[in-house]
Amino acid sequence: MSNQHDASSAAEVAGASRSLGDGDAALKNRRLAHSIARVLAFEGFTMSINGIGSPWIAKSFHLGESGIAGLFAWISLSAIGALGLSRMIDRLGRRRMVLVCMAGTSVSALAAAFSTNIAAFAVCEIALYAFIGATVAGCIVILAEELAIAERAWGQSLGGLGMGLGSGLCLIVMPMVASRHSWRWVLVLASAIGVAALWRAARVIPESGRWQRAAASGTTSASSFYDAFGQLYRRRAITILVCALLANIAGIAGSSWAYFHLVSVVGLTPGAASVLMLLGGGVGMLGFPLAARSCERYGRIPTIFVAALMTGLGALAFYWGPPAHLGLRWLWIGITYCCFTAGLSAGQVGGNSLATELFPTAIRGAMMGWFALVGAAAAVSAQTLIAVLAARLGGLSIVVGYLSLLAIPNAIIVALFLPETRGLSLEAAAMEEAFEKPGS
Repeated sequence: MSNQHDASSAAEVAGASRSLGDGDAALKNRRLAHSIARVLAFEGFTMSINGIGSPWIAKSFHLGESGIAGLFAWISLSAIGALGLSRMIDRLGRRRMVLVCMAGTSVSALAAAFSTNIAAFAVCEIALYAFIGATVAGCIVILAEELAIAERAWGQSLGGLGMGLGSGLCLIVMPMVASRHSWRWVLVLASAIGVAALWRAARVIPESGRWQRAAASGTTSASSFYDAFGQLYRRRAITILVCALLANIAGIAGSSWAYFHLVSVVGLTPGAASVLMLLGGGVGMLGFPLAARSCERYGRIPTIFVAALMTGLGALAFYWGPPAHLGLRWLWIGITYCCFTAGLSAGQVGGNSLATELFPTAIRGAMMGWFALVGAAAAVSAQTLIAVLAARLGGLSIVVGYLSLLAIPNAIIVALFLPETRGLSLEAAAMEEAFEKPGS
């Protein structure tokens, strides 16, 4: 009887220890996700400055619609730098490179603020967006590698919320600062926010345990940029990069010109446009938690499919405007903008979850760099098409509406050619064991 009692007591103690361990792990994961969300809020604020500030930037550099689109196309070349930095995320570590790139973002933002020559401004912005792209890539990878199976989509949604809140803050700040002083001061503010965010991140964000194990085994040093296109991952890589190209053309075209459309085409005042975008974007951010729930309940691919349809059709309705006989014009604009932004939010959660789960630890950061490079190609393509076709097809908004429809073939390709990863461990989803390098 005593032995039974001792065994029972031992089992209770062991159970209590496991519960305590699970509680500590859950608390650690929440702190990590919240820390990453704060970093991405800073990046979202800084990333949004060009899109929201485009009317003032165009005026400052004496650019028309085609001119400002051309400037943004040049800036999109930043993804070449983001690709190299993302590869260093695999070689040097997730945490180290996230901190380095945050510092680079702050310095580049400050340099851009004081650049009065358009060429110097473009160079600073190329560096700025390269650091932003690498920071975002590193944060997405950390969330995928450190969170539990059931928490990965939630972590990506929290990161997306952080970026959305940062963008919303920029929407509030930009009209207030640009109308009274200069849009350049918003870049100065972004630099200051970056310094504060860097100090906090350095204290909280740990190095990825999965990366440490891969680095210790020599897998990361033996891998290369091109492993994603080897026999094992070629189908996945090509398919997902084609999808990323189509989705980014649609999303970048729609999100880059919403404020410009409302101010310069619809004729709203800067303040009214900011309020509408802030409210619509706030409602649209419901796409993040809803997509996280959908990813875990229905899967990544169904979530991406529905989100892409919402993005394409919502953007088309937003940019092409309400029917001429419709009285409540503002209601049409608000609803379509909410639909468009909710689709973008949900697609980001599903896309980030799927993309990080399909590739192994040794090349996960590099794959994020390939996504950035494809995103740059999409941005250059989108902005160039807008610049070339705006005058021929009846205006910038008409072209953006056409480009937004590319989200629909993206949804179809994802559904037909990519595997579902819901409920799988990161190792199983990425076929980690099959990823072997000579000498590993």
